[in-house]
Amino acid sequence: MSFTFRSIAVAAAIACAMPAFAQGITVEDAYVRSASPTAKTGAAFMQVVNDGEDDRLIGAASPAANVVQLHTHIEGGDGVMQMKHVEEGFDVPAGTTLSMERGGKHVMMMGLTAPLAQGDVVPVTLTFEKAGDITIDVPVDLKRMPGQ
Repeated sequence: MSFTFRSIAVAAAIACAMPAFAQGITVEDAYVRSASPTAKTGAAFMQVVNDGEDDRLIGAASPAANVVQLHTHIEGGDGVMQMKHVEEGFDVPAGTTLSMERGGKHVMMMGLTAPLAQGDVVPVTLTFEKAGDITIDVPVDLKRMPGQ
């Protein structure tokens, strides 16, 4: 392969990767977990950093589950926390970080296609209104405690 052709190929690959970077969205400290090896549900948690323009996380997908939704916890009338599907998604204003943590906003995975085992890696695609799709590899961490 000639140097010129290789340079063009590298430039094309970088250009194809630019939209997510150009929009300023990065994902940090992501992990996924389930309550037990036989659980049919799991959840992904992460920090979504927006160094670009105002955006909105509007969806998520993963081959690890039959249904993947954006969820949050709300307090019911009886004081008990309940999970709720957030169809409109989550705002991610410019210059902020969307914290997706246990007991709060998260990516809910229902109908797991296989058990989530410690150390596995699960692909998750996050869909943003402006940045589009961003696919990340999320490690399974069943030992992590809330707040860590």
